[in-house]
Amino acid sequence: MSSEPHVRIQREDGLVTVILARPERMNALTFASYRTLCDFFADEAKQEATRVVILTGEGRGFCSGGDVNEIIGALRGAAMKETLEFAWMTGELIRNMRNFDRPVIAAINGTCAGAGAVMAAACDFRILAEESSIAFLFSKVGLTGADMGAAYLLPRLIGQARATEILMLGEPVKAAQALQWGLVTAVKPATEVLSAARELAQRLLQLPPLALRVTKRMLNNEWNMDLASAIESEAQAQALMMMGRDHTEFYDAWKAKRPAHFEGR
Repeated sequence: MSSEPHVRIQREDGLVTVILARPERMNALTFASYRTLCDFFADEAKQEATRVVILTGEGRGFCSGGDVNEIIGALRGAAMKETLEFAWMTGELIRNMRNFDRPVIAAINGTCAGAGAVMAAACDFRILAEESSIAFLFSKVGLTGADMGAAYLLPRLIGQARATEILMLGEPVKAAQALQWGLVTAVKPATEVLSAARELAQRLLQLPPLALRVTKRMLNNEWNMDLASAIESEAQAQALMMMGRDHTEFYDAWKAKRPAHFEGR
């Protein structure tokens, strides 16, 4: 059983790139890499300098899901508590990704299946290689399609009917279909996926960082609100933002006909 996390972190000027680095196994996850990713998103939320995260894979794959030998095989015959603690950890990863109040871009450079597909769904933007597909294949291996929050995330991304089709049939969604359904933001040749993600990251880095953070928080919070609660919540959040330094900087820059310089305040 591997104790190596197989995760690399690269940092540059507000952008953090998280690379799943196990290319010989299509970046299949291990217990260690799950824990590393869980902790990364929890800890990184405390880093004010981090403004955008790109999640990608090394080699020909983004992430092929949980490793068949390292995880699935290891859990055969395991005690209920041990199995439940693993399932809790997989959910913790998705929860930490959604609670991370900065934009996360999935640069899906290749194979994207199982847990990899759910991680991609938990991101805010998804750029998919045109030669690839996204497969929520849990039902095909004797598991419920509702795994790691997939049955929560997918209907909100593409609607209940299409989510039902994907999660029950477990068949790969090819790039063109994924784009048509709104499952991905863009489709690019595999060699251009990461550069496209970086271009998108640069666009996000030019925007007021606190505005993006509050927007992501509001998107998360309003999923379970009624209309009246959502409108009231937005009114309170917007009133606070209108008193912020970044909004004043926008106004001052507009009056002076100069570029704005946002500080996230």
